[in-house]
Amino acid sequence: MSSASPRKPTAEGVSLAARKVGEILPMTPLLPLEVEGTRIWCKAECLQPVGAFKIRGAWHRLTALSEQERKRGVIGVSSGNHAQGVAWAARELGIAATIVMPIDAPQVKLANTRALGAEVVLYDRPGGEDRDEVAERLTTERGATLVHAFGDPWIIEGQGSVGIEIARQMNGAPDLIVTPCGGGGLAAGLALACPASRVIPVEPEGWDDVCRSLAAGKILPVAPDAPPTACDALQTPATRPVNFEVLKARCPFGLIATPAEIRAAQRLAFQRLRLVVEPGGAAALAAVLAGKVELAERTAIVLSGGNTDPASFAAVLAGND
Repeated sequence: MSSASPRKPTAEGVSLAARKVGEILPMTPLLPLEVEGTRIWCKAECLQPVGAFKIRGAWHRLTALSEQERKRGVIGVSSGNHAQGVAWAARELGIAATIVMPIDAPQVKLANTRALGAEVVLYDRPGGEDRDEVAERLTTERGATLVHAFGDPWIIEGQGSVGIEIARQMNGAPDLIVTPCGGGGLAAGLALACPASRVIPVEPEGWDDVCRSLAAGKILPVAPDAPPTACDALQTPATRPVNFEVLKARCPFGLIATPAEIRAAQRLAFQRLRLVVEPGGAAALAAVLAGKVELAERTAIVLSGGNTDPASFAAVLAGND
């Protein structure tokens, strides 16, 4: 069974998702940070129970399943954050979950997904194996529902609940929201949640398909020779039409963060905010610190995840780059 749906994500759906998420999870903190004399606000999604915002979309999607769909289980595809979100929601709802994950995913993400009770099926990302083909085969064999990491209207709405919370915490929507971006689920959700805000997605160097797609006005995949990146959470080959339809209407452009800029952002988040932020989760902060976007009077950024191996994080903090 495919996750494809004629349904489109809506602002009303985002509001519903925010109510559903608010019933089971407290709001994550919105922390002030001074950058070049300007105060910005950092949404600490790295403090979610699964260490990332992905729990939001997973909860909204799985709670929308019918009883028959719940009995047949769900299939997810993820390098780790969506995996943990789906596994957490499935455990809470008594649904069997299988997650297709790359063999080179961070060990902490693999271990945490299994600890939440999900079955993990590995695929060879470095060897060029197609994760979507593996997932489609499993959904067909098992009659399960595919819960796509970003190309799903319920997932987009669920991620948009981040924006609803930011607007509540700031007593009104910010003028500017800068967010990490992989497939565009979070960016699209934020755009729906805060229609008066400019939303700027930030991707890692070499994995800037959304940035290039916005510039071209059509979906473009990452280059076939895309370099290795520490931002596994943002390592998606291309956005989907359901995401791009929202993004092209609401996001004026995208930005790119370099590996060095991302490591600097991780260090600053730890030093100034006392937060552990994974590489992908620090992409938006990296772009802001590098001066790649002009800050507004009311600017919010999303620190989207904090699932990183201790050794890798220690190396970042040591600053040996």
